[in-house]
Amino acid sequence: METTNKKTIKGGEFLIRETSWEDVFIPEEFDEEQRMIAQTCRDFLESEVYPHLDRIDRQEDPELMPGLLTKAGELGILGVSVPEEYGGFGKNFNTSMLVADVIGAGHSFAVALSAHTGIGTLPILYYGNEVQKARYIPKLATGEWKAAYCLTEPNSGSDANSGKTKAVLSEDGRHYMLNGQKMWITNGGFADVFIVFAKIDQDENLTAFIVEKDFGGITMNPEEHKMGIKGSSTRQVFFNDCPVPVDNMLSDRQNGFKIAVNILNIGRIKLAAAAIGASKEVISKAVNYANERSQFGRQIAKYGAIRYKLAEMAAKVYAVDSANYRAGQNIDDAYEALVAGGMEPGKAKLKSTEQFAVECAILKVWGSEALDYVVDEGVQIYGGMGFSADAPMDRAYRDARINRIFEGTNEINRLLTVDMMLKRAMKGELDLMTPATAVASELMAIPDFGEADDTLFAAEKKVISNLKKATLMVAGAAVQKLMMSLSKEQEILMNIADMASYAYVAESALLRTERLVHLRGEDGAAGQLDLLRVYLVEAVDAVAKAGKEALWAFAEGDEQRMMLVGLRRFTKMEPFNVKEARQRIAVGLIEANKYIF
Repeated sequence: METTNKKTIKGGEFLIRETSWEDVFIPEEFDEEQRMIAQTCRDFLESEVYPHLDRIDRQEDPELMPGLLTKAGELGILGVSVPEEYGGFGKNFNTSMLVADVIGAGHSFAVALSAHTGIGTLPILYYGNEVQKARYIPKLATGEWKAAYCLTEPNSGSDANSGKTKAVLSEDGRHYMLNGQKMWITNGGFADVFIVFAKIDQDENLTAFIVEKDFGGITMNPEEHKMGIKGSSTRQVFFNDCPVPVDNMLSDRQNGFKIAVNILNIGRIKLAAAAIGASKEVISKAVNYANERSQFGRQIAKYGAIRYKLAEMAAKVYAVDSANYRAGQNIDDAYEALVAGGMEPGKAKLKSTEQFAVECAILKVWGSEALDYVVDEGVQIYGGMGFSADAPMDRAYRDARINRIFEGTNEINRLLTVDMMLKRAMKGELDLMTPATAVASELMAIPDFGEADDTLFAAEKKVISNLKKATLMVAGAAVQKLMMSLSKEQEILMNIADMASYAYVAESALLRTERLVHLRGEDGAAGQLDLLRVYLVEAVDAVAKAGKEALWAFAEGDEQRMMLVGLRRFTKMEPFNVKEARQRIAVGLIEANKYIF
């Protein structure tokens, strides 16, 4: 996409600044090479993964999953974002998002690939020295070696820095002896390389190490029995005096927690892309079934209740998909600006993602919850067959559930969303106070009853602007009222996070649609206009509910009444026949017999 004269935006700034449709990327604009990469991924799933889903889930052949990763490596799928000097394609962040999106429909294989290319490879690529990168990255990019990431322990999940695994320097000073237990290690059963986090002596923070399986001192429990992603290797890994050369310390001592946090930012947004890719495949299967299944003498796709489901599924997916690639482009733009300013590329990659950590947290939540909604409705559309293990919704339903836990639980990510924005405001990086104060003043003013703007998107833009005002009003009042105790009010923080998230995702859908109209004309984007407006109905209602619950929790008396009046003002929407819009969306899906947006 053309980026000349693009107005850069900072992470979290979406809440206080309007973005132009000219400054976003939309997936409809991927170039021919990117589309070819995506097609390679689709072809791989069709030929190598889908025919063997039952065998993969049964784990009957220990060589099957690592063999699939090897084949993916031979096609270049594992090295899309790896620089060319290390055997990869060196593509930008949004291209790697596209790969995650397509492969996301690959069930357990998607998890194995994501762990290998993300948390398994990127710590070395971004934090390793030149010797480490030269040794490991080429083999990881081609799939010759497989990677795993060892952070979680039995008593340290969300609180990762409390891990007990120890690293003690040997008497000759040549090795660190690792001792400890890690659990829920994806790819653990076949990994050649582990990124392991441990504490040296009495250090406060973790240190990261690159550990090869052949170093010795590594044992494992049998494969875990899981609700879903049954084909993904998940082991407990034990380090018993595992000797790690001192040269295999990754980055600096006590920098491990920072590595974990920054890599998780990337993992979160990639998970969102994968969840939406899986959602698109589920919608396509649900449409197929609705077109084939007849009841009372008609295809069930002709019934309004089924069409309602298909349209709501599509609206959620379209909105989050729009936000995924908007944020991905923000990260790409930030990277280019940092490199142009003289920053080393590896460091710029990390810094650009860190800049948009707020958006990564939002998207992880919204992507995983969109998928959960879609698979649940997919089961319902299939009816009795949805509950059968012989039909595809059984696997889709079970495999989806882990995503609300992966990469930090959705509860943790909601809390992080608000925490990161407030911390940036306190550091002076985000001016939340000025717009929050302006909104508070607006509550005391006479509402603007000026002439209505009937231009295309004027009404939608006003709705989005008001959703942001509602969020700023509630958040600003909560900060003033609760001050230091706000950090303990998790329910209120999650209310605020939901309000901000709806504003961000709804605005992303608006920007994508507006850009499409400029590219194709209004008739050429009619379906997307319907999707946008259907999603806005959900967003307005959800923001009103979350805001009301928050205000009831901390505000009182006249202050509460005034803000509730303000909330009602900020969550108004002109009447819109959402039923007819859903019907049009569903007809488009049904006629194409697949997800088409």
